[in-house]
Amino acid sequence: MNIIEITDINSPELDIYARLTEAQLRNRLEPEKGIFIAESPKVIRRALAAGYTPVSMLMERKHIDGQAKDIIEHCGDIPVYTADREVLAGLTGYTLTRGILCAMKRPALPAVRELCENAKRIAVLEGVVDTTNIGAIFRSAAALNIDAVLLTPTCCDPLNRRAVRVSMGTVFQIPWTHIDNLPTGGLGQLNGLGFKTAAMALSDNSVSIDHPALTQEKKLAIVLGTEGDGLAHDTIQGCDYTVKIPMAHGVDSLNVAAASAVAFWELRVK
Repeated sequence: MNIIEITDINSPELDIYARLTEAQLRNRLEPEKGIFIAESPKVIRRALAAGYTPVSMLMERKHIDGQAKDIIEHCGDIPVYTADREVLAGLTGYTLTRGILCAMKRPALPAVRELCENAKRIAVLEGVVDTTNIGAIFRSAAALNIDAVLLTPTCCDPLNRRAVRVSMGTVFQIPWTHIDNLPTGGLGQLNGLGFKTAAMALSDNSVSIDHPALTQEKKLAIVLGTEGDGLAHDTIQGCDYTVKIPMAHGVDSLNVAAASAVAFWELRVK
């Protein structure tokens, strides 16, 4: 084990945990050098099981021979920085969930065609920017057997630390990648791959989510929009179906994460 006691919280080796923003960790100019942070033992184990490469770890001293022991052994001789809980909170600016962080390399993302080749049900997210919603959508996608998730360029990063934590690490289990802006190319690409597209939107010409034609589609892309405004008008117009979840008691809509869970369950392959 390469255990390193933290004696100086300003050490450059700790920048990824303390002083780099999410955007700097992502390193858009050189994606192959990008890093993300996984938090908590369960999440880190899921990332390792999915083949993600660890760079270093940061943890409370008590976890070295405790709940992180198997993780450290799995990771070989990468640096494991350690200190007491108070020192780590002062370094990172927040109390560590279960006391363990792991910096990991970002993977190269697959092409849309490669990701969707054998898929039957996929989720397509347009402009979903809240990290909690992204994490919750990925968790529902994993639980309800969605084959892949596609995100437009305006979506939040699924490997954001909070999104990863909310997803409980399922972001590592569900294949995902980015897709072009939907009205100007993304929808056409999906149609070319054999998918019918279902825009989740409350409009006058919507069909109910339990419409039998939807579950009969062999390949269906469930398209969900940004918090508040929902899907862009051009996106709705370009989809094959406009689908609504009927509301009661005067409720106008569901949160996008809640709506995704309902849609994934109801539109699954039956």
